[in-house]
Amino acid sequence: MNRLSSHNPQVAACQQRRTRLAQLIQAKSAGGVVILSTAEEKARNRDSDFPYRHDSDFFYLTGFDEPGATLVMLIQKTSFETYLFCRPKDLEREIWDGFRLGPEAAPEILRLDAAYSSQELNQRLPEFLANQSAIYIRLASNAQSDRQIREWMGQVRQQARSGTNPPEVFHDIDALVHEMRLLKGPEEIETMRQAAAISAEAHIRAMRSCKPGKREYQLEAELLHEFRYRGSQSVAYNSIVAAGANTCVLHHRAGSAELLDGELCLIDAGCELNGYASDITRTFPINGRYSASQRALYDITLAAQEAAVLETRPGKTFIDPHNAAVRVLTQGLLDEKLIKLSDVGSLDNAIELGAYKRFYMHRTSHWLGMDVHDVGSYRDPLISQQAGQEKPWRLLQKNMVLTIEPGLYIRPADDIPNVFWNIGIRIEDDAVVTDQGCELISRGVTVDPSEIEAIVRS
Repeated sequence: MNRLSSHNPQVAACQQRRTRLAQLIQAKSAGGVVILSTAEEKARNRDSDFPYRHDSDFFYLTGFDEPGATLVMLIQKTSFETYLFCRPKDLEREIWDGFRLGPEAAPEILRLDAAYSSQELNQRLPEFLANQSAIYIRLASNAQSDRQIREWMGQVRQQARSGTNPPEVFHDIDALVHEMRLLKGPEEIETMRQAAAISAEAHIRAMRSCKPGKREYQLEAELLHEFRYRGSQSVAYNSIVAAGANTCVLHHRAGSAELLDGELCLIDAGCELNGYASDITRTFPINGRYSASQRALYDITLAAQEAAVLETRPGKTFIDPHNAAVRVLTQGLLDEKLIKLSDVGSLDNAIELGAYKRFYMHRTSHWLGMDVHDVGSYRDPLISQQAGQEKPWRLLQKNMVLTIEPGLYIRPADDIPNVFWNIGIRIEDDAVVTDQGCELISRGVTVDPSEIEAIVRS
């Protein structure tokens, strides 16, 4: 793990988040017990594990990235206590697997009330649950967790004759923590800005290394080199490197396809830095020159992104940037006669009929944060669900972070001019909502088509 100290800003931020969570629970009820475990290690194959990645919610509240840990918060009406169960110190295992913080050092380093060995979890949890009114956990998250809760509750019920009672109410902890995570703190935004800067440099490196005859996996290697060389711990998601017809496959993994003269390459890739994701897409000509048809569709997509950016500001809803992008994309498709005006009658009819969905089939945005598709409701959580109706889209607020990523994907078809066949274009940036609009923190790599051509040719 990254060595922490009690003076680390991340540790202080986690302490503040736990206080905020306790306040939310105190406002909701008289109190209760929060139980939240981190992710488990997973075997890849014989004698080999996947690289370990902590649970995002757990890390958000603790800053602790070792496996085998559980956070417990005992929340009273006006106070709360925080406990961590973690792996005990073990010299032999640390020789093989690396440093463990251990329960002795954890309280001071992580600003906790106490810490215990994870081996004591089953012994102490029934004591923590006794005579509590409510329990806050991930509901129906996995069979093992459900089984543990049943066992702990069963042990408390066995003490009923002595006047001890288990919690009577179960709450979903995800609902509270995910709404907290949706609004980013200054330290989170700064980390995400750094992650975006690293990813932007990686995209530039891949563009510069691009030339006809190379393979998709070779550009992926350039991305991975830059991510790690600049200090990020991992990719935020499996990188998409797509050449030629593969640009029209939304989640194409980098394979062995050859980069061909005259075709496009689409890269959707971002690193993870200190637990936070970046997410950038750029589409560029393999030979350093967009063809006329490629440039026409690129300009439409870029104009759609610019329209969406203007709608990304406080007071607008989450869906407003998407609607703005769709309008520009649809008009562009009409202009290029990929949608025929005679078939739809008007721009508004084309949008209402969803004629654009043949060429643009995804949303323009998603939340971004600790997870690349980050948590938090896209609908207003404060408005009750009406029978037969969807909740309204939620309003954008300062310090939300979302992507803006319109695209066009033109597959071969009898009614499509062949100059447009196999052209897939997506332009994606990471946007932090500000007081008046948004800041695009990923523009360390340009979207200007002439500048992109120059980078590729360099």
